[in-house]
Amino acid sequence: MDHNIFHILVTLVIHLQDQLLVCGQECRLIGKFDLHGFVESKNHELIIGGLFPFHFRTIYNNDTESEESRSLKCEGFNFRALRWTRAMMFAIDEINKRMDILPRITLGYQIFDTCFTISKSVEATLTFLTGQNETHPNFRCSAGAPLAAVIGAGGSALSIATARILGLYYFPQVGYASSCSVLSDNFQFPSFLRTIPSDSMQSNAFASLVSHFGWPWVGTIAADDDYGKYGIKVFKEEVERRGVCIAYSETLPRIYNKVEIERIVSKIVSSTANVVIIFSSDIDLSPLMEAIAETNITGKTFLSSEAWTTSALIAKPKYFSFLGGTIGFAIRKAEIPGFQKFLLDIHPEHGTDDLVYEFWEEAFNCTWPTQRGAFYTNMSIEATVAGRQRNISPTLCTGKEKFSDILNTYTDVSELRITYSVYKAIYTIANALHQLDICVPGIGPFPGGSCANLLEFEPWQLMYYLRRADFTVFTNEKITFRDTADVAGYYDVLNWQWHDNDTISFVKVGEYSSVVDGSKYELRIDNNSIFWNTQNGQSPVSVCTKSCVPGTRKGIRQGEPVCCFDCIQCADGEITNETDARECITCLSDYWSNTHKNECVLKEVEFLATDEALGITLIFLAVFGASLVIAFAILYIMYRETALVKANCRSLSFLIQVSLVCTFMTSIFFVGKPQNWSCMARQITLALGFSLCLSCILGKTIVLMLAKRAAKSKLAEKSSPINFKPLYQKIVAATGLTIQVGICTVYLILTPPFVYKNMESQNIKIILECNEGSIEFLCSMFGFDVFLAILCFLTAFVARKLPDNFNEAKFITFGMLVFFIVWISFVPAYLSTRGKFKVAVEIFAILASSFGLLGCIYVPKGYIILIKPERNTEEIVGGKAATNDKSAPATSASITSEVNSTTISTIALDD
Repeated sequence: MDHNIFHILVTLVIHLQDQLLVCGQECRLIGKFDLHGFVESKNHELIIGGLFPFHFRTIYNNDTESEESRSLKCEGFNFRALRWTRAMMFAIDEINKRMDILPRITLGYQIFDTCFTISKSVEATLTFLTGQNETHPNFRCSAGAPLAAVIGAGGSALSIATARILGLYYFPQVGYASSCSVLSDNFQFPSFLRTIPSDSMQSNAFASLVSHFGWPWVGTIAADDDYGKYGIKVFKEEVERRGVCIAYSETLPRIYNKVEIERIVSKIVSSTANVVIIFSSDIDLSPLMEAIAETNITGKTFLSSEAWTTSALIAKPKYFSFLGGTIGFAIRKAEIPGFQKFLLDIHPEHGTDDLVYEFWEEAFNCTWPTQRGAFYTNMSIEATVAGRQRNISPTLCTGKEKFSDILNTYTDVSELRITYSVYKAIYTIANALHQLDICVPGIGPFPGGSCANLLEFEPWQLMYYLRRADFTVFTNEKITFRDTADVAGYYDVLNWQWHDNDTISFVKVGEYSSVVDGSKYELRIDNNSIFWNTQNGQSPVSVCTKSCVPGTRKGIRQGEPVCCFDCIQCADGEITNETDARECITCLSDYWSNTHKNECVLKEVEFLATDEALGITLIFLAVFGASLVIAFAILYIMYRETALVKANCRSLSFLIQVSLVCTFMTSIFFVGKPQNWSCMARQITLALGFSLCLSCILGKTIVLMLAKRAAKSKLAEKSSPINFKPLYQKIVAATGLTIQVGICTVYLILTPPFVYKNMESQNIKIILECNEGSIEFLCSMFGFDVFLAILCFLTAFVARKLPDNFNEAKFITFGMLVFFIVWISFVPAYLSTRGKFKVAVEIFAILASSFGLLGCIYVPKGYIILIKPERNTEEIVGGKAATNDKSAPATSASITSEVNSTTISTIALDD
C-alpha cells in the first residue's frame, strides 16, 4: 500500500516538475518594452485597452550588433492625443457612475503610447495580449482584471498592424480615428470595428466636391501609409469616371527628407493645378507645410482630409497666407457635457502617470524639479544627442500654473470630433458588454440558448454583441454597424477663415450625408459663405488648358491627359454652341456658320434682285431697247406707205420689230427672285422671240439670195424678172415659228424648268437659280435658233455684194455677225461666272444681240426715212434713178443689175 502511494507521489512530483519546467521555458522574458501611458485597473472587473499617439515620432537608437536591442523612445508631445485619452477616461468614469449600463461591475483602463509608429503599436498590442511587458503573445499571464476590448490605434496604418494581430484571436478592437477603406474588409480584419466613417465615403465626398466646383485639373498628395494611399486611390478612380484629370500625384516621405519635400513643393508651385487634395495625417503633413511657408506660395486652394482639417498642428496663423480658404471634411462633432471641467482636472501631483509630468512641462514650458521631471529632461537631452533639437527651459514648474493663461490644443473643446469618436467607441464597447450581461439563459444567442459570463467571456462572444450594436448616444446619434463594420457616414464641410482674435476658425459651409436610407449620399454646400484665398475672391480656376469657347472644339494632345487639349477652330459650315465641345456640329443645308463659328445662320440667298444697281441697270437697258424698237415701229407706221418701208415685205419688218420687243422684254424675266413660272417663261419667250425674229429675217434674205442667183443666171439675158411673193416669205417665217412652238410645248410638258437652290457653287450662299430641266430639250430649242441664224447668215452673205442703191443683205450680214460674236463670247463668259453674275451675262448677251440686230437692220432705214427722205422714193428704191449722194447708205430693198446693158429687177413691194 505504502509502495503504491510512493510511486504515485513520485509520479506526481515528476509531472509537476515537467509542467513547471515547461511554464518556465514558455514564460521567460525575452525582451522588455519601453511603454508609457495610463493605467487604472485596481478594483475594476473589466479593463478596456487604449492606444493613442502621445508622441509624434520615435528616436532612432544607434545600437550596434554586439549590443542588446533597446525599445525605441519617443519625442514630440501630442496635446491632441492627450485630449482623446482624457475622453476615454471621461467616458469610462461616466459609465461607472451610471446605473443603467453595467450596474454590477466597473470598468478600468490600460492605455499605451503608440508614438505614431507601427513598431510601438505592435509592442502595445502584444502587451495587451500577454498581460506583461514582453513579447509572448500566446499566453496571458497577468493576474489582474481581464481585458475586454481595445480601442485605437489612432492612424490607419497603426490600426491595420494591430488589427492583424488582434484578429488572429478574434479580439475586439474599435477604431476611433482609423478611416482607411481597407479596414472595412471583414475577411482581413474580422474583429475590427470603428466609429469613424470609411475613407471610401470621404474619397467620394472629395470627388463630389471637385465636381461641384467644376475643377477638371487637380493635384494629389498622400501620406506614405495605407490611409493616404488607399484614400487617394479611391478618389482617383471616382474622379476619372467624372472626367477629372490628375495633374500630379505625390507621396509624402514617412521619414523626413528635405530633398523630397522641396521637390514636392516645387511641383505644387510649378503646376497649373490650383487645387490640391491632401490625404494625410497632420503629423506627416507638418514638414511639407513648413517648407511651403518658406516659399510664400499663393493662389493654391487645398482640400483637406478629416485627419488634418481641424488639426492645431497645421491650422497655425502663420500658415493662413497660403492655407486660408482651405476646404476640408470633418467627422461629426459634439459638445460633451462636463468634459471641459474634466480636462482641466489634471495635475502631475494628482497621480503617478509620467506622461502628465511631460504634458505639464510642454504646456507651460517649464521643468519639474522632482525626479519624474528629471526623467523627461534626461530623455530630451538624449534626443538632442541623437540629433533632434529640443528647447529645454530653465524655468522650474511650480504646479500653480493655470490653463487660462495659455492657448493649448488640449483645452480647446470647440472642435471635439475625434474626441467625440473616442467617446462613442467606449460607449460601443460598454453597450455590447451590457447586452452580454443582460442575456437571459435559455434564449441566448450561443449554442443551446446559452449566454456568456460577463467576467469569463471569450473574445468572439463579445464580438457577436459588438457587431449587433444598436444604441443612441446623448446627441441622439444612432450607433449601428453595417455589414462592413462601418458606421453610417457623415461629414461636415469646413472652410478655413480668419477670426477676429487672430486665429483660424473652421466655418461649416456644408455637409455630406446620406439622403436615402444610407445608400445614397449628397453634397450640400452654401457657396456664398465660402472664403476663397484668391485675388478675385472667387472660386479658383484649376485647368490644364483654358476652356474652348463656342466656335472651337477640343483637340486631344497626344500622350497627355484628356484635360490637356488644344482648341481647334471649327471648319466652315460647322459650329459649337457650348464650352469645351468635343465635336463640331454641321449646319443644316440651308444654314452656314457665322464668323465666330458659334451659330448657324441662314445662308445668304443670292439672285439678281430688282432693287440692286445691276438689276436696275439691266431692266433700264431692256426697257430702253424695247422703246427704241417701238419708236422704229411707230416710225414705220407713220411712213408705212413709203417705198423703203414697203420694200421687201413690210409685214415681216413689223414682225421683226415685235420679236425684238419680245427679246428685249424677256430680259426682265431674268431679273428678280426666280419662280417656277418665271423660269419657264424666260427661256420659252426668249427662244420664241429669237425664232420669230430669225424666221422673218430668213424670209427676207431668201429673196435677196434668189435675186443674187438670178443676176448671175442666164435668165438675165432674157430680161425676165424673178418674183418671190410676200406670201412665201410669210410662210417661211410661220414655218420657223411653228417648229419652235412645237419644241417648246414638248419641253414644257415633259421636263419644264423649275427653281433650284444651288448650294454646290458657294458654301456660304444659296444661289437661287433656274434648273432648266432637260439639257437636251434646251439645246434643241436654242439649237433650232442657231440653225435659223446660220441660214440667215448664209443667205445674206450670198447677196451681200449685189450692186444696188440699197443693199439690205449687207446690213443683215453685219447683224448676224454681231449675233454670232455675242453668243460665241457668251459661252465662256457664262461658264466662268457664278450666281447672279451668271444671269447678268446671259442678259447682256440677249441685250447685245438684240441691239445688234436693231442697229444693223433698222438704223440705216431710219436714217434714210428721217435724215434723207429724198432717197425714200420708188424710183431710187426701185433702182430706176441713180444717186450721187455718197454720204448716204445704199437705198434698196430692190436690186438693179445691169448685165450687157439689160436691167433685171426683183423689186418686192407690198401690195
